[in-house]
Amino acid sequence: MAKKGATKKKQKLLEVPIKHWSHSSLMAYLRNPLAWYKRYVEQVYDMPSGPSSVVGRAGHVALQHYYGGIPKEGAVELGMEYLRNVADFEINFGKAKTKTAIKKKREQMERDYLQAVGFYLAKPPRYKKVLGVEFKGMAQVEGLPLPIKAVSDLVVQSAVDPKGVDVIDHKFVDHFSGLGANKSLFVIQAIFNYYTVKKSFNKPVRRFVVHECKKSRNADGKPQMRKYVIDFRTFKQEFIIFNRLVRDATAALERNPVFLPNPSDMFEGENSFDIYRINLPPEAYDAHFRPDK
Repeated sequence: MAKKGATKKKQKLLEVPIKHWSHSSLMAYLRNPLAWYKRYVEQVYDMPSGPSSVVGRAGHVALQHYYGGIPKEGAVELGMEYLRNVADFEINFGKAKTKTAIKKKREQMERDYLQAVGFYLAKPPRYKKVLGVEFKGMAQVEGLPLPIKAVSDLVVQSAVDPKGVDVIDHKFVDHFSGLGANKSLFVIQAIFNYYTVKKSFNKPVRRFVVHECKKSRNADGKPQMRKYVIDFRTFKQEFIIFNRLVRDATAALERNPVFLPNPSDMFEGENSFDIYRINLPPEAYDAHFRPDK
């Protein structure tokens, strides 16, 4: 017979449709819950990307191979191979509908890619020791109801702490970020990477360093690259806000299983409304709800 008070109340299991949070999934949920549900719960990935996003991903592929040890020329070729293998239906070409117009868009994307990756590799950031390339990590953080997951472009020996590591993030952008290291998106992404890298490498994570590369040439001749540094030694309130945000987002999933569209979302507004329309229950079409003829 168990001693009095020895038994503990079983912890309530979370009734949420996901197993972990990532930076991209959290941002998608905050922006457009229904589009988030389609992608991260139903795992339907049919939302076309804009040409700029595809060019940026090709740039990431090139840098992944370059920092993995492949010479510049080979890395650029692998990025181009990725770009050319993206099917037309995966790209939102906007007003370009004919084969000729799409071909021209494709050619422009290749020129944009070569220019952007050329800017980056003209004088690429160098690191004493690269410890991880496209590193995927998962961590269970004390106080958070779900694990968090992150992908780090690079994990390198810290330039300011030989016992610690820095996380490096590459971004190919149309415009430089006005707020720099203080940008909320950077801060949230940095903390996702902080927890996962610390867990996996078991070393102090000192900094999150963002290298932005502007894809179009600056008319004034200014540098195409900007560097933003987030030093985790100065963080305290940011971690508190991050943990609260993740807890609140998880609690919202538990409380509200209904996901509404956000037609004003510039990226996925129309798509989310279409999903909402498709998922209307049969009773919604009852004659009682139809306008009078």
